[in-house]
Amino acid sequence: MEKPIHYTIEPPENFKQLLTLYESLGWNSLKLTVNDLKQMCTQSWYAIYAFDEQQLVGMGRVISDGVITGVVCGVCVLPSYQSKGVGKEMLNRIIEHCEQNRVIPQLMCVESLESYYETFGFEKFTICMTKSIILKLMGAIVELQGR
Repeated sequence: MEKPIHYTIEPPENFKQLLTLYESLGWNSLKLTVNDLKQMCTQSWYAIYAFDEQQLVGMGRVISDGVITGVVCGVCVLPSYQSKGVGKEMLNRIIEHCEQNRVIPQLMCVESLESYYETFGFEKFTICMTKSIILKLMGAIVELQGR
């Protein structure tokens, strides 16, 4: 019998597991470090982690001031654990936490995931915009190296 996935708000002892998770999904184009990921999680309003025994297999978080809106971000599941309900359970817990605190959960996603998030009651409501910082960061690094 398989042991159930353990969900907790307690962060992993070693954030290297989160780095491994991000890299397995191709999510580390910014070259985030273990310390970056730890800071990202500890400064979030809410974060949930999914473990299979001691292995981190999923994570999701909310950025918010805790009053009106919370931005759900970074919901991710190790590829070998996808389609097994791990993401669904984390998202349900995220939504429940937001609702208990009267915070409206919002998120941004790629178009291919719209129907997935609609099953949780999310609705498309506006155009989202982003500004890429990659080119600016790369230019600043080159400039600093030239000095």
